[in-house]
Amino acid sequence: MVDSRAPSTSTPTPFRVLVVGGSYGGLSAALNLQDLCNGRRPRCGPAPAEGETEQSGTETEQSGVETPNIAIDITIVDERDGFYHLIGSPLAVADQAYAQKAWVLYKDIPALREPNVRVLHGSVQGLDPKRKVAAFAARGSGTQTTDLPYDYLVAAAGLRRVWPVVPQSLRKKQYLFETSDYTRAATTARHGAVIVGGGAVGIEMAAELKLVHPEVKVTLVHSRDKLLSAEPLPDEVKDRSLELLREAGVDVLLAHRLERTDDARDASGNACLSLRFANGHTLLADHVAMAVSKSVPSTAWLPRGALDDDGYVRVDATLTFPPETPNAAHHLAVGDMIRWSGIKRCGGAMHMGYYAAHNLHQRLLASSSSPTAETPKFLELAEVPPMIGLAVGKNAVSYWPGGGMTSGEDVMTVFFGDDLGFTICWNHLRLGGYKSVPEVPKA
Repeated sequence: MVDSRAPSTSTPTPFRVLVVGGSYGGLSAALNLQDLCNGRRPRCGPAPAEGETEQSGTETEQSGVETPNIAIDITIVDERDGFYHLIGSPLAVADQAYAQKAWVLYKDIPALREPNVRVLHGSVQGLDPKRKVAAFAARGSGTQTTDLPYDYLVAAAGLRRVWPVVPQSLRKKQYLFETSDYTRAATTARHGAVIVGGGAVGIEMAAELKLVHPEVKVTLVHSRDKLLSAEPLPDEVKDRSLELLREAGVDVLLAHRLERTDDARDASGNACLSLRFANGHTLLADHVAMAVSKSVPSTAWLPRGALDDDGYVRVDATLTFPPETPNAAHHLAVGDMIRWSGIKRCGGAMHMGYYAAHNLHQRLLASSSSPTAETPKFLELAEVPPMIGLAVGKNAVSYWPGGGMTSGEDVMTVFFGDDLGFTICWNHLRLGGYKSVPEVPKA
């Protein structure tokens, strides 16, 4: 199915593309589509082959057929007022300087300063795929909504995650207060800070807090007998993560299921918290952070028929909505909110965003007068095996089936750099502009 609008011989009417969600997948979809519609190599696509430049190897050169530029207007809707580096959360709540860096206001992102790109601060409350209209509520407008008509939509709203796994503030100013309160509470704890939950987030929260504030006693407690127990990873990955965590100075209590937390007094009469576990063990602490929760896909605004029983979007390998959805070919979804194999990762979301942009561009070409319009070539997402990159203090652990497990400071450098992957993601998305790899904005 292609767009039914007839091509114009004069100034074409831009296709209206609505992207819901401004994190890794949403920005990847929007910016890669911008590249393709301007005849450029997509920024998250395959790297240039030897002898090629950044501007060579475009679809026109590969096919030998002139590929027209396509007029588009891109609207990005996001609940936050800026791009937030989600995987940096464990460090953002431990280090205020990093917290400032991890959230960049959309108005300060050079890649989005294009006349055909706008970012709206608010949320989509409902969708009518038959009419191709979204109900948009601006931030602060309460329940009042306005219609946002579109020709194509990319859903990239991600998951709902709890604090402190993800800040709940939607404006940078409030977010900085939120993270500073957490940092103050965790670092002034005379009885130490306890992180509950031995998944990837809990491990990184404990390790980053200890790394930035080595004087603080940090304890990680987990209900199972191995860390990362919910992930389909080999035991060697879980065991190595435990070794590195302990080497970083974090106390780890496995097989400790927290039953309750009570207000208490220590032997000196100072107020503190008493943690009681199912095995009878008790522990005093001054700060407790829960890194255990079931994340919920942000899909309440989508038609129920497009979702599975858990609320994830049912897409096919081209990232298109299920065929029973009205105008299904005009609706794509990427990132954490879709039902797909593999562990949720920002790299996977950016990869999906590129695939969505390519496939949407193929549909736009099919709606134009281009000679290539008859044979759109879609990219199909393969099944994703379990893989992970996990930061543990100064070290990191990585695993994928083809390469096995590796760990160490060199792995940290490759996967996360010196800022939990912020610069790597910023440069991969070229948020500083297309033509050159940009410098990261100063906090």
